[in-house]
Amino acid sequence: MTASTADEHKVRLDKWLWAARFYKTRSLAKEAIEGGKVHYNNQRCKPGRAVEAGARLTLRLGWQEKVVIIDDISDRRRGAPEAQKLYHETEDSVKKREDLAWQRKTMQAAQLPPARRPSKKDRRDIQRFREQNNI
Repeated sequence: MTASTADEHKVRLDKWLWAARFYKTRSLAKEAIEGGKVHYNNQRCKPGRAVEAGARLTLRLGWQEKVVIIDDISDRRRGAPEAQKLYHETEDSVKKREDLAWQRKTMQAAQLPPARRPSKKDRRDIQRFREQNNI
C-alpha cells in the first residue's frame, strides 16, 4: 500500500461523526469535539483526528452517553440504515442508557401535576402567601 492510498482512507473525526449521523452538520460535530463531549479512546481529541476501525468513541448527546466502537470508515453521509453499519454500541452502554432513561421516567412520574388549574381565588391566596413570606 502506498502513502497516497493510505491518505485516501483517512477521515477526520468530525466528518466521520457527521457521516455516521450523530450530528446534523460537521460544524456541530466540531463544536461537540472541542467542547469535550466526544472522547476518542478515552482521551479528548481534535476534530481533525484521523479515525481508525476498532477505535472506541464516547459521545455525550443530551442526557445520553453512548460508547461506540468504529466498525467501518466513511466520509459520505448516507441513509440511516447504512450509517448504523459504521459502528456498534457496547452492551454496557446500552444497558446504562436504558437504566438512566427508566430512572428519569420514574422521577417524572413521581411528580404529579396539579389536578386542576388554580382559580382566581387560589391565585390571590398564593400571591398573598408569597408576599407575607417574602418568597
